[in-house]
Amino acid sequence: MAKNKKDISCCEPENNCKVESIVTVDERGQMVLPKELREKAKIKTGDKLAVTTWHKDGKICCITLMKVEDLVDMVKGRLGPVMKDILR
Repeated sequence: MAKNKKDISCCEPENNCKVESIVTVDERGQMVLPKELREKAKIKTGDKLAVTTWHKDGKICCITLMKVEDLVDMVKGRLGPVMKDILR
């Protein structure tokens, strides 16, 4: 049975999920995103990133980072039409 695009997680092979780098968490819980990755993702000093998680069998199986403005745009895109209908 074929999956709908909506049913496919971001980590499915169909979505070109790949390991970009390996980072180490230090004793303070901090990690550094490599410069090359920050440049490819256009992440600059002061940018805010949202941390999202996917759960499987009660455990976190995937952690992702997304620029906050991209998350806001995505939420507005999904909720905007709904809110317009509610406010009418």
